[in-house]
Amino acid sequence: MGRAGFYAIESGKISFRRDGSWYTDDERIDNSRIALLFSRSIKRNPDGSYYLQVAEERASITVEDTPFVVKAVDEDDGGFVIVTNDDEHEPLDPSSLEVGNDNVLYCRVKGGAFRARFLRTAYYHLSSNFFADEGEAFSLVVHGQRYPIRHAGAGPAVNT
Repeated sequence: MGRAGFYAIESGKISFRRDGSWYTDDERIDNSRIALLFSRSIKRNPDGSYYLQVAEERASITVEDTPFVVKAVDEDDGGFVIVTNDDEHEPLDPSSLEVGNDNVLYCRVKGGAFRARFLRTAYYHLSSNFFADEGEAFSLVVHGQRYPIRHAGAGPAVNT
């Protein structure tokens, strides 16, 4: 057993799945403190793959969709603050909103460095503020400015 009271991160196949949960060898990690530690320890290799760096231990991980998920949305003085799986609070960049396959909503986080998938509850909370535009398009109004929600691949967004 490792010094931190759990097996070393190299001991199993670790993955972060689109449901916003961490898994090891296909078993969900239910310990919220370990999940938070992993979420705060995500790093990206130059080739785009991901790994965990916890102290001197390093392990490759599989990221099923995005390395971060939006788990909550709060309204803040005409704008929105999102909470990601690493418990960080940051302002939503409404210009980065896009809809992917199966109508999944995404945005950019960490200063635009990463793409984050909205979990269902966060999506529903934010969607109550969407406005229907012409056709099947939607937009979000923040501080009096309308931001169209584009379809993934329809603009300069990078898939990370």
